[in-house]
Amino acid sequence: MKKTYITYATAFAALAWGCTGQSTKNEEEQKDSTAVETGANNGQNQLSEQEKAEGWVLLFNGQTTEGWKGYNRDDVPVAWVVEEGTLTLDTAKLGSGGGDIMTAAAYEDYELRLEWKISPNGNSGIIYNVVEGEHPATYHTGPEMQVLDNDGHPDGKIEKHRAGDLYDLIKSSEEPVKPVGEWNQVRLVQKDGKIEHWLNGVKIVEVDTNTPQWAELIAGSKFSSMPDFGKSQKGHIALQDHGNKVWYRNIKLKQL
Repeated sequence: MKKTYITYATAFAALAWGCTGQSTKNEEEQKDSTAVETGANNGQNQLSEQEKAEGWVLLFNGQTTEGWKGYNRDDVPVAWVVEEGTLTLDTAKLGSGGGDIMTAAAYEDYELRLEWKISPNGNSGIIYNVVEGEHPATYHTGPEMQVLDNDGHPDGKIEKHRAGDLYDLIKSSEEPVKPVGEWNQVRLVQKDGKIEHWLNGVKIVEVDTNTPQWAELIAGSKFSSMPDFGKSQKGHIALQDHGNKVWYRNIKLKQL
């Protein structure tokens, strides 16, 4: 009987150990799965409770291109992909279909925040108040906040074409841009036709599009032949395909 008791006890212990081991394994697998899912954003592309209370909305969730589309089309250009929690222009895919990407919705009176990082010698831009329709490109209607490697790209030698500038219209008052490979923080504010560009906490451009100055700036720029450029105070927000790799993240907006 003693021998039989030991056998039963041993079997019971083995069975108990197996259940516990399996449970631990399942728990670890669940933890790993959660970590992978959470790690897709690595703490980025999220709203704090305070931001939610203030009315901020995410325009990019860090995992899909939901809420985005190509200019004058319903789908997303193939070259724009989600890469490690960033909205990225994959230059290797440009042959399969590039072009600017933009928000599916149009906005008026808002504050936009995002972060960008540019590749060496790279060029891109944040184009806003974009109006779709008969115009061939986003920049035929929307002004642009320049995204650039100032030291490596030829545009870095041109006034009003450097990072943060209101492209070809207004030169930044300061140049707080960070080196290539580092993230830059943008605040772009538009309220009642008044525009502000902020870069890394510094306000570098300010203009009122309701004034004669705005018309004069356009007349003296490369946009002078585009009759609808800078006329709208409402539109889509676009990220420019300029043929160079660029990364965007933490894209969020609050209507004012």
